[in-house]
Amino acid sequence: MNTIIGLASDHAGYELKQYVKTYLEKHNIEYKDYGCYSEESCDYPDFAHALANGIKAEECVKGIAICGSGEGISMTLNKHSHIRAALCWIPEIAHMTRLHNDANVLVMPGRYISQEVAASIMDEFFNTEFEGGRHIRRVEKIAIPNT
Repeated sequence: MNTIIGLASDHAGYELKQYVKTYLEKHNIEYKDYGCYSEESCDYPDFAHALANGIKAEECVKGIAICGSGEGISMTLNKHSHIRAALCWIPEIAHMTRLHNDANVLVMPGRYISQEVAASIMDEFFNTEFEGGRHIRRVEKIAIPNT
């Protein structure tokens, strides 16, 4: 089974994304970096679309995306019907969004959380399984049909 995690950020999320790579390596989790590759100003949609397409092509199973606030990259990712991107700024949100929403992309606000908080958020995201049950029908209603 593919366990590769796709990564995407803009310039405001680049520094935290570099920390995310360290976290993933420490936990022996493979990743594919869809950009950006420096702190030079860039446009988050370019990298969000690349990550979403990578998930669709099964190059990676889940993703982590980061921009300054997390909002823009999250909005872009969620335009893709197969993506359930969740903006998480505390571990409890990451826990609930995996448990009830089966989120497949973790989004973090690069300008507003520390590396320690990011690590706790990733711990919850990776260690929480989708509960299923009554939540299945809800998750199935998220994507707009025929898009």
